[in-house]
Amino acid sequence: RGTWGEVQLRAILEQILTDSQYEENVETVPGSNARVEFAVRLPGPMDGMVDHIWLPIDSKFPMDYYARLQDAMEQSDTDVMEAAAKELEQSILLSAKEIKEKYVSLPYTTDFAILFLPVEGLYGEVLRRSALFEKLQELRITVAGPTTLTAILNSLRMGFRTLAIEQRSSEVWEVLGAVKAEFEKFGGVLDKLKKQLGAAQNTIDQGRTRTRVMEKKLRDVESLPEGRSDEILQLPEFHSEETDEHFEDPADARTE
Repeated sequence: RGTWGEVQLRAILEQILTDSQYEENVETVPGSNARVEFAVRLPGPMDGMVDHIWLPIDSKFPMDYYARLQDAMEQSDTDVMEAAAKELEQSILLSAKEIKEKYVSLPYTTDFAILFLPVEGLYGEVLRRSALFEKLQELRITVAGPTTLTAILNSLRMGFRTLAIEQRSSEVWEVLGAVKAEFEKFGGVLDKLKKQLGAAQNTIDQGRTRTRVMEKKLRDVESLPEGRSDEILQLPEFHSEETDEHFEDPADARTE
């Protein structure tokens, strides 16, 4: 059961964070030889004493107590229900105290840690018990189910993005400056292209004007009197006597 909870915790971390943002089996307190299952690497304080601190996350799965409590609730056995609930609360509190004592130590870690419960029903059962939840808050232990842990890690990921931008602000500024310079060059190219297209458009417009003039002249040719086109084009006169003698007009033939 413990291994299954650890596997589920690893899967959530792998899905949301990058490999450089968390580690497995971390000795969060130097020299303690106590290793937490997972720890998220957070940026260190501004004083520069450490470059990063750890956020410990440990998975617990007191399935026996939870299953006993569920069975008692189904059978409406009040006595067994109360006994199982106390056992579950004691198990969660002992796990929380263990996490705090072994894995939480300023300035190497955050002042709180996360106790991961791999079943949403178990997490909901802890939340239902206000007295237990308050004790966990006093210990600075945050209980999280799969959905809650995903939300927490997503919030941390947004913080990582902001931090990355701040740490690389000078590089980002240089990139923006280079992009701006390239856009200015590109604008010059577009201006040249616009001028060239304008000149081409003017040439096309002039060609269209001359074409319209020529078309007008050609239309005037159609109305020239007979013989005027031959005079302008200086074409030789076309006349065939053979055609006049040997070919009759069809209209004349029909009349006859």
